[in-house]
Amino acid sequence: MYCERFICILRILGTTLFGVSLLLGITAAYIVGYQFIQTDNYYFSFGLYGAILASHLIIQSLFAYLEHRKMKRSLETPIKLNKTVALCIAAYQEDPDYLRKCLLSVKRLTYPGIKVVMVIDGNSEDDVYMMDIFTEIMGRDSCATYVWRNNFHDKGPGETEESHRESMQHVSQLVLSNKSVCIMQKWGGKREVMYTAFKALGRSVDYVQVCDSDTMLDPASSVEMVKVLEEDPMVGGVGGDVQILNKYDSWISFLSSVRYWMAFNIERACQSYFGCVQCISGPLGMYRNSLLHEFVEDWYNQEFMGSQCSFGDDRHLTNRVLSLGYATKYTARSKCLTETPIEYLRWLNQQTRWSKSYFREWLYNAMWFHKHHLWMTYEAVITGFFPFFLIATVIQLFYRGKIWNILLFLLTVQLVGLIKSSFASFLRGNIVMVFMSLYSVLYMSSLLPAKMFAIATINKAGWGTSGRKTIVVNFIGLIPVSIWFTILLGGVIFTIYKESKKPFPESKQTVLIIGTILYACYWVLLLTLYMVLINKCGRRKKEQQHYDMVLDV
Repeated sequence: MYCERFICILRILGTTLFGVSLLLGITAAYIVGYQFIQTDNYYFSFGLYGAILASHLIIQSLFAYLEHRKMKRSLETPIKLNKTVALCIAAYQEDPDYLRKCLLSVKRLTYPGIKVVMVIDGNSEDDVYMMDIFTEIMGRDSCATYVWRNNFHDKGPGETEESHRESMQHVSQLVLSNKSVCIMQKWGGKREVMYTAFKALGRSVDYVQVCDSDTMLDPASSVEMVKVLEEDPMVGGVGGDVQILNKYDSWISFLSSVRYWMAFNIERACQSYFGCVQCISGPLGMYRNSLLHEFVEDWYNQEFMGSQCSFGDDRHLTNRVLSLGYATKYTARSKCLTETPIEYLRWLNQQTRWSKSYFREWLYNAMWFHKHHLWMTYEAVITGFFPFFLIATVIQLFYRGKIWNILLFLLTVQLVGLIKSSFASFLRGNIVMVFMSLYSVLYMSSLLPAKMFAIATINKAGWGTSGRKTIVVNFIGLIPVSIWFTILLGGVIFTIYKESKKPFPESKQTVLIIGTILYACYWVLLLTLYMVLINKCGRRKKEQQHYDMVLDV
């Protein structure tokens, strides 16, 4: 026992020292600005800090590639599908069309004997349509429904403690005795909905799969995740490949689709190689039920800065698994399609909310670095502090008073995006990933300031995305973007002023003209490809009026 404590202390000290040393090393490389290569007049340069970031991308891509090879080899592993599985669907003001697609995909799941529990967040007359769709798709004679005046934590109007207890028992009994159940309950947020499903199921099943009501599941999605959990008893949770259902509806949803592919098949695939996937996504994930019930109360009652947390449910659920020392994995063999915002403002608010949960969970995650591979510490430091270094770099370049610095920054952003997207195209075997380089503009212009705003308002939980039946426009996300653009505009004006005060040599003009032409050619080429290929493909998909899991990957 003392030996285990001693080893634990050593691991804590070791990972802390490693993380701090890594951060200090990167900071020193950034501040010193040591250059390996540089041209006359500093038109081009490549330094130590850039080498560190380039090395990270190469290493991350390498381990992602190795993990995908492991996934392919796992196909040959025979496995018995004799474990019990329950699918928990969280629904809130869902678009009827998306909900139908979700439930139809659930009926096509190939895992034998899977139990389905859909919990609706809301019990008013406006929410009844979701229960009607459930009974229509799942079959009125083969499913059970219940309109609950309360939930596990809030009593309904005029209800006593005894009647509340009886209603909780009724819900649990209903879930345990039926294969398909739909419960409408008092509004309490997604975490309340998930808690109801987890609590009602109790320990009656081996694995619990989570899903959102806007998600279409691949028929083999449950089977593939069960395989991962069965292969290694120390894997506590596994996530699948989440793709975009409505990717052709707008440029925002399309760019989100290529970003999703990168996030899952490179970033999370790399994390999976080391058994430390840091977020099992809500649309497609599976957990060991025995672990869920070790922390379900702590997960539900999570607080941050004195307030109960109302978002980041999936990331915290993953962190709870990691906190117990269990591994979390990703499998590209399990797939789904899910809805994403098609309007810029709704996307921006979604990203801000996700950024809040990321930074909040980063602090919680840091307490368990010592229980996992050093990669978890390494990646947390790299990705956690990268936005701060990037903002400092942008401001520095925009306020140096040299117009070439601004143009070089724009060129570098697209060049790095092209390099990453080229590797993704190779790994996926699809040229469409080249459009990932366009997402870098969205990141620099909108997501970067949204991350800073998320940190500044991290303890505010009063806004986010709305239900999909009625979209609520929220303009608060424009605040950080407006401030960011004002800062950049100030840099441009300052640069123009400084450049106008000194002579403009011919060599400098030549470099600027070449750089401008290259940048313009990039945009003309990519936008032309987008208009020709993606718009045409989008029109064809809409004419088909359905999405095929095989064709849409």
